[in-house]
Amino acid sequence: MNQKKASYTKRILLIAVLCIPVFSFLFWVHDQNVSAKTQDTYKYLEEFSNVLSIVEQNYVEEVDTKDLIQGAIKGMLTSLDPHSSYMKPDEFKELKVETEGSFHGIGIEITIRDNVLTVVSPIEGTPASKKGLKAGDKIIMIEGEPTKDMTLNEAVKKLRGPKGTKVTISIHREGWNELKDITIVRDVIPLHSVKSKLLEPGYPYIRIINFQAKTTTDFKKALQDFDKDGDIQGLIIDLRNNPGGLLDQAVKIADIFIDEGVIVSTKGRIKEQNTVFEATDNGDHYNFPMVVLVNEGSASASEIVAGALQDHKKALILGAQTFGKGSVQTIIPMSNGAGLRLTTARYYTPNGTSIQAKGITPDIVVPTQVVTEQPAKEVKKPHFLREKDLRHHISNGNDDQVDKQDDEKMDDEKQIEDQKPESGTDEQTPDEKEALKRDRQLSTALMLLKGVNVFEANN
Repeated sequence: MNQKKASYTKRILLIAVLCIPVFSFLFWVHDQNVSAKTQDTYKYLEEFSNVLSIVEQNYVEEVDTKDLIQGAIKGMLTSLDPHSSYMKPDEFKELKVETEGSFHGIGIEITIRDNVLTVVSPIEGTPASKKGLKAGDKIIMIEGEPTKDMTLNEAVKKLRGPKGTKVTISIHREGWNELKDITIVRDVIPLHSVKSKLLEPGYPYIRIINFQAKTTTDFKKALQDFDKDGDIQGLIIDLRNNPGGLLDQAVKIADIFIDEGVIVSTKGRIKEQNTVFEATDNGDHYNFPMVVLVNEGSASASEIVAGALQDHKKALILGAQTFGKGSVQTIIPMSNGAGLRLTTARYYTPNGTSIQAKGITPDIVVPTQVVTEQPAKEVKKPHFLREKDLRHHISNGNDDQVDKQDDEKMDDEKQIEDQKPESGTDEQTPDEKEALKRDRQLSTALMLLKGVNVFEANN
């Protein structure tokens, strides 16, 4: 009996030691009623140990204690919100490579919705984009394996692989009656996140696909090339289907056009998470009018840029209500090479508005065009995936309740489909003018910029 009790005590101590890296962070932020909370914590650890012991002794097959504990840690983090997660050492290494170097895969931003892997947006120019994947597509299977209850990290690992290898995914799209298998050849996913072109003389277009380490450098170069002789009459910045990326790059992009004041602030439970990012006078003063394009796939860092330029009245925001990811994830390295991605704060625009679960409301709403293969009479009003649709998403964080009437107005009035859905695909024709006509949001932005210049010239 004493031997059994000693074994039980040893197990409690083992679990406590294994959980120290996780719970030490929690203990740090809870500096009140430490003694009572510590007692509760050890009580729950004892309960966890009991369950672990039962599983080890009674499960139909022999199990690895390490796998069980890592699974418990994953479950703990995923129960918090959709963006917190535990990364094994190899997964943590992949994350660092993704933001600093190239990687091999198919090129999509994904999330979990109702336990189903869902596409937030395909990255432009990647194999997934060329195969026609769209925001909102549900990935039901990867190589015949169901994605239900699959974690994001597990899905990413299955989708990535050496260049030239193939992966088959089974997707379901709203309006489809059956699954569609799509085989995609993996390739190097480029980190060049900026693309640009001249729409018309004096009207350049710069698209930011996502925010990576060199985004600001590439953006400035494109802007300077267009503005060598002060020829810019109006600029369009396209942030549509931009899933976000590095916070510092978003701040630097906004800082190009904002001379002073707050760009974005963050607020968390602890003092260290409360930060304010302010503009600096870098000597460049651009006075030409700007339009920023956003849609349902614009998230996180792209929402920060749009919100900052909107609040400072540096640009008109045009398009559809954005995704609404207004939370900050802090990456915490673990001693074993693993990492925690933990939601620690919320973003706030310069006017103090939280975009979490709400997004940025455009100044001018131009609904996202629906491209479908169905007859127009059979098309239902689309439902675009947003942060507020994700399970366990955190609240907006404002003291006052988020204005539900405003959300309903955006969904029911502003987002009305005032055009018939076009059949076909999203691929642009070789004729740039024809492509511009097909993109209602872009063509409206160009028309607005030209109208502003005509108005100013006549006054």
